[in-house]
Amino acid sequence: MKKKKTKISSAEMAEKSRCFTGLCRENGLKVTPQRIAIYQELLKTNEHPSAETLYEKVREVFPSISLDTVHRTLLTLSEIGAATIVEGTGDAKRFDGDLAKHQHFRCVKCKRIVDFHYEPLDNLKIPAEIEGRFTVLRTTIYVEGLCDSCR
Repeated sequence: MKKKKTKISSAEMAEKSRCFTGLCRENGLKVTPQRIAIYQELLKTNEHPSAETLYEKVREVFPSISLDTVHRTLLTLSEIGAATIVEGTGDAKRFDGDLAKHQHFRCVKCKRIVDFHYEPLDNLKIPAEIEGRFTVLRTTIYVEGLCDSCR
């Protein structure tokens, strides 16, 4: 099991931002400084932040931005495939800008979410009764337990 990397290089950020700009245009969205800032803040962290957490970060650069704008932008990022929502936590929606194949571990005590990648889970076999009746777009795996700090 490989642990996911934590930092994004400036070259990687520039490339992802360029691709993001193209993705916005393909989807008929304006490329605004606020939208780019929200996306970049999401890429900078491996914490799987909530809208509120990103709002606090983006507000440092755009003091007049609203929490609603950040929340709606994150939902839009998810809709266009630039981010994912980490489902099933039972808490506020958490967002992930890492689109590479990976899984999540969630601590049930402190609510921390940690990326990990275990390759055998990438090719999870879908049962025939589901695959034959439905179109599977994505499989999501997360594991729950106590992190090293909470044990």
